[in-house]
Amino acid sequence: MTITAKGLAGVIVGETGISTVGKAGAGLTYRGYSIEDLARSATFEEVAYLLIYGKLPNRTELCAYNDRLAKLRELPSDVCAMLEALPMSTHPMDVLRTGASMIGSLEPEGEDGRSAPYVADRLMATMTSMLGYWYRYAHRKQRIDTQSDEIGLAAHFLRLLTGQKPNESASRTLDTILVLYAEHEFNASTFTGRVVTSTLADTYSAVVAAIGALRGPLHGGANEAAMELVASFDNPQQAEKSIQHMLDARRLIMGFGHRVYKFGDPRSDIVKELARTLALENEDTTYFDISERIEEVMMREKGLHPNLDFYSATAYHLCGIPTVMFTPLFAVSRTSGWVAHVIEQRDDNRLIRPNADYTGPPARFYLELVD
Repeated sequence: MTITAKGLAGVIVGETGISTVGKAGAGLTYRGYSIEDLARSATFEEVAYLLIYGKLPNRTELCAYNDRLAKLRELPSDVCAMLEALPMSTHPMDVLRTGASMIGSLEPEGEDGRSAPYVADRLMATMTSMLGYWYRYAHRKQRIDTQSDEIGLAAHFLRLLTGQKPNESASRTLDTILVLYAEHEFNASTFTGRVVTSTLADTYSAVVAAIGALRGPLHGGANEAAMELVASFDNPQQAEKSIQHMLDARRLIMGFGHRVYKFGDPRSDIVKELARTLALENEDTTYFDISERIEEVMMREKGLHPNLDFYSATAYHLCGIPTVMFTPLFAVSRTSGWVAHVIEQRDDNRLIRPNADYTGPPARFYLELVD
């Protein structure tokens, strides 16, 4: 008997030692470390090192890794020229997709000792630079230096985006959000990357394909949709009334529910507190109050908890980040997880090729055309 599951819901398609997602009461862990501990104590660079290289770095290794990523931020002149050719209307996810592919063409994996971990480091470093360079050129016609003296990728991105020294709270908040988004088992984009890897394609191809999967609103784009929703209301009272109408009309509210976490996304509470703290520091709690009221309505009416994307939207906004940059920052972070899965897939590879149940017409005879 053939068993089918739309969207592969509940189907185990492989093994991984990289993360747990709600398994056996473990919540979310990266290589055994709880997301709560990592979000509280680790930088994104520590987490990226953990995922890609298999262990947490010591102090000396972390300093060397930070220096390595900083040296990898500079963009080739051909990539800068390509970014300048992209119109202002281009979605930044398409900027990343195109830029990652071009870096892969200019610096092929396997040449000059470039390994999968090198590709991950180079792409994470250059993705922040691509986003900053393209945004400043497209919106202000400014050509910028893609190097900065900021230590972390979060602060580096904010520096390039604004041209100013980033606020410490904003840098810390963005860094923690990058930690939260770094890895999440066999989600749509990661599984896409593993399928591509199983064909023995290069790491750049796997990451470019994963970026394409993340582009959709049911995966990466949910945080942008959540921000658009929150920003459409003037106050919590208006939000409650409108959300109730939307639910009555059976409209989808982005940022709530999760295919795996049925009793709440463990990352959501962490990012909610980040958003609350930033709102209080900025002395403007409007969007946070609206978000919290929407959460209350969704829990009361549907029993749905917010996922990571919902409060991330408010936190990003309070960091001064444009909405179109939300999903690209997700991609920067998730590149560490994607490449960790590329490496794991290669270590015990078999071509991923599922079967399908045929639902088309029965066998038919072909009739030749006659004059």
